[in-house]
Amino acid sequence: MLQFILAIKYLLRQRIAFLAILTVALSVFVAFVVLTVMNGLVSGFKATNHALVGDCVVSTESLVGFAHYEALIEKIEALPVVAAVSPAVKTYGLFTETGVGYSDGIQIMGVDAKRHCEVTGFASFLHYRSEQPEQVFERTGDANRPGCAFGVDRILLRDQNGDYPYSDYLWPRDYDITCFPLTAKGVLRRGGMGEVSTKRFALADTVHSGLARNDSQVMYMALSEAQQLSGMDLPVPRISAIFIRFSDDVTVKQGTQEVSEVFSAFKANYPDPHLAYLLETVHVQDWKRYCRDMIAPVEKEQLALVFMFVLMGLTTVFIVLVIFHMIISHKSRDIGVLRSMGVSSSQIMGLYWTFALFIGTLGSVAGLGGGYLFLRQINAVEGWLFEKFNYQLFNRAMFAISEIPHEINGRMMIMIGLFAVLACLIGALVPAWQAARLQPVKTLQVSQL
Repeated sequence: MLQFILAIKYLLRQRIAFLAILTVALSVFVAFVVLTVMNGLVSGFKATNHALVGDCVVSTESLVGFAHYEALIEKIEALPVVAAVSPAVKTYGLFTETGVGYSDGIQIMGVDAKRHCEVTGFASFLHYRSEQPEQVFERTGDANRPGCAFGVDRILLRDQNGDYPYSDYLWPRDYDITCFPLTAKGVLRRGGMGEVSTKRFALADTVHSGLARNDSQVMYMALSEAQQLSGMDLPVPRISAIFIRFSDDVTVKQGTQEVSEVFSAFKANYPDPHLAYLLETVHVQDWKRYCRDMIAPVEKEQLALVFMFVLMGLTTVFIVLVIFHMIISHKSRDIGVLRSMGVSSSQIMGLYWTFALFIGTLGSVAGLGGGYLFLRQINAVEGWLFEKFNYQLFNRAMFAISEIPHEINGRMMIMIGLFAVLACLIGALVPAWQAARLQPVKTLQVSQL
């Protein structure tokens, strides 16, 4: 009890203690706010990637794809863990807007719209046909001009609020899409359609996935159209990937393992020995591994940010150490009086540790409380800054977010608070040990009274 009473008196009488509390509070506030925003950005980025590809992907990076996919899909669909499957073609080409003459490269995704919506969040990415996504590639009135869907950043420009200037209906636009059809050997297919395949498409919708790379570099068309343009329709139909969604009660790891086993058996008993080499570049991956090129850099940035705040915590340790050293140097006579009254060294050490515990706890509570209130109003604060000073923390024309993430993670709050208290206890360790070693004879000399 004496330790708590003295610790409270020190806290109330030592003004420098409030400096320590303020230092801890500011460190906790900054760490809590920044890590919450970063965690929200990373979590949202991962969730969007997950929605884009489903739970598991059987794919190849080869532009010639792999054949006899129908038999593989049939075996995968027979697995109890699988809820839906969607075949897809991934290739590259050129697009030219008719009447404008503008041309550029584009990544082409050929999908069966209905099946793809069952596996991924494709329906939610569409703007005009989100309620009837299976009809997104249909173009009524002209069977020779099928529909296509471009990433929204290819069609519209975001404003500073992150909004797109959608009209009530989609203005008619036509695009000539050109691809280089390849044979299964990877060489240009000659004869018939020639060395280049070109077809005119009508813009049917926009795709807003929330991923800048996908929304600016990808266009979608019907699976059969992509197969024809890329040369994957003859002599044996081929695809580039199979997207898979598992049942709700199945973990991604378990489902991916079972799909991998099915693929291994399919590869060992491949029906066409002449095309078996195409499977050498085919891999079964869960969605995280498939999207690792995009997710890994973001996770590294998050890890680097955590490391920076660990260094900030070490700085807090040194600040608390200096403050406690100053307090103890000015309270040596008080320590001598306590020791002469029979207070043990361990109790003296416990006194200053209790003092450090109060500082860490008060600083953590103040920092977390301030951070909580700030995060709740962070978008309103940003809106006010933009209105008054034309300043945004995240320019929506560059970042594909509608608002700054502000969802509170209770576990993160507890971890940051505990780390701050631990930093204070560590910072007070050496000064408290030095205080416990002080001898009453030396501290109570007449020259010091």
